[in-house]
Amino acid sequence: MIAQPDLNVLVYFDGEFVPLADARISILTHAFHYGTGVFEGIRGYWNADQQELFLVRPVEHFDRWRANCRILHIDMPHTAGELSALTSDLIQRNGIRTNLYVRPLAWLSAPRIGVFPDERFAFAIMAFPYGDYLDSRKGISAGVVSWRRVEDNAIPGRGKICGAYVNSALASDEARRNGYDEAIFLNEDGHVAEGATCNIFVVRGRKLVTPPPNDNILEGITRDCVMQLARRELKLEVVERSIDRSELYVADEVFFTGTAVEIAPVVSVDRRPVGNGGIGQVAATLRRLYHDAAHGHLPSWRHWVYPVYRQVPAGLAA
Repeated sequence: MIAQPDLNVLVYFDGEFVPLADARISILTHAFHYGTGVFEGIRGYWNADQQELFLVRPVEHFDRWRANCRILHIDMPHTAGELSALTSDLIQRNGIRTNLYVRPLAWLSAPRIGVFPDERFAFAIMAFPYGDYLDSRKGISAGVVSWRRVEDNAIPGRGKICGAYVNSALASDEARRNGYDEAIFLNEDGHVAEGATCNIFVVRGRKLVTPPPNDNILEGITRDCVMQLARRELKLEVVERSIDRSELYVADEVFFTGTAVEIAPVVSVDRRPVGNGGIGQVAATLRRLYHDAAHGHLPSWRHWVYPVYRQVPAGLAA
């Protein structure tokens, strides 16, 4: 987890680079009251041998962010390429040379009371040093929670909309209070959806199974990385289909994926051991492959990473 950020670190806010301490919004801001913001998360990894910091698939992340913004009628004026370059500029200005997390955030910015939104919006990009979200070196425990995953026709879960994450906060709180490291959501149909902040995979034989997008999951970019690695590197059959709760109890392996959690093997679900109760071979191999790809070590996956310090700084007009 990240420590309390240095208030002097620069962030991109309201069209300029300013210290975090000066990036302030009104307490009447529409998004503060009604959750009408859209965020994204991007990981960056420091490669000491190459003296380079690699962002993982930032263009795809910004493309998803821009698309999700449209759900709230936020028309982001910059391309994913421009936003990637802006993020690189921000990191260079802060001189960050360690693993980090980038948080783009767009929000409806009208300072008034009233749920009906107008078209005023603002956006910011922040980048902070970041360690492990979950300590999954020995595997983690997970529990199915009583809260159900939000439905697409209520609050689109695929949209990373700020207000929707009350759902995740409630699930995560319940899981931690019950002694688990992470929550597992079911959707309203009773099928496994995802974790509180991550996608989920199940290994059964030589098949890697994950819920489809229409089971109200986030269409995760790390999820996509894992599916590609499994097919090309491990020659596994990857299947997108609904997963029953009981399949978690009889699976050979279960693991989470996500920008923050990376690849986190699950060794118990609802206090039942998964497989032999240890980290499975598929999860361990995929975790190693993803680590190497994200750090720029695998030439065949070099197109996934964006070298920060080789970029020419370029600002944007707001």
